[in-house]
Amino acid sequence: MGVPGGLLLLLILQIFTGSMDCINNNGLARCADPCDNYTVLNDDWRSVNNTMNNIIHCDRNINWQGWYRLFLGQTSAHIAERCVEENRCGTHAPLFITQSHPTQSGEIVARTVCNAWSNSCCRFRSHTIHVKLCYGNYYVYKLVAPSVCNLAYCAGIVPF
Repeated sequence: MGVPGGLLLLLILQIFTGSMDCINNNGLARCADPCDNYTVLNDDWRSVNNTMNNIIHCDRNINWQGWYRLFLGQTSAHIAERCVEENRCGTHAPLFITQSHPTQSGEIVARTVCNAWSNSCCRFRSHTIHVKLCYGNYYVYKLVAPSVCNLAYCAGIVPF
């Protein structure tokens, strides 16, 4: 049984306009809207307000697959948009995006990620993630592992 022509055209249009993403899972490509298909990342230690460093976290050791929505407690959060002081967010060198979050719903954009360490706001190699503003006014992220440890994505409740 095939996909009806109109539905197939709509799917292709959504993929090419940047509102959907295709993820390879066990050799099969699956295309979906990241706003409907994400993993919740709810780690209070990621907060920009966290200065406790008794446990140092490293996002390089995580096998990032697909899209993620950040929460701090019960509240939707997002990655910081400015340089965050070192030794915050449960790590030595917090990760943040260097450009603003998208303001247009439904569009997937690329953002550069930098890190704060040794009086520099981009001490280690930067990398790129993808961000989408969903129609419910929350963000989802296609995260990648940073180049070194101990770096971790830093989250806040209001734009940072």
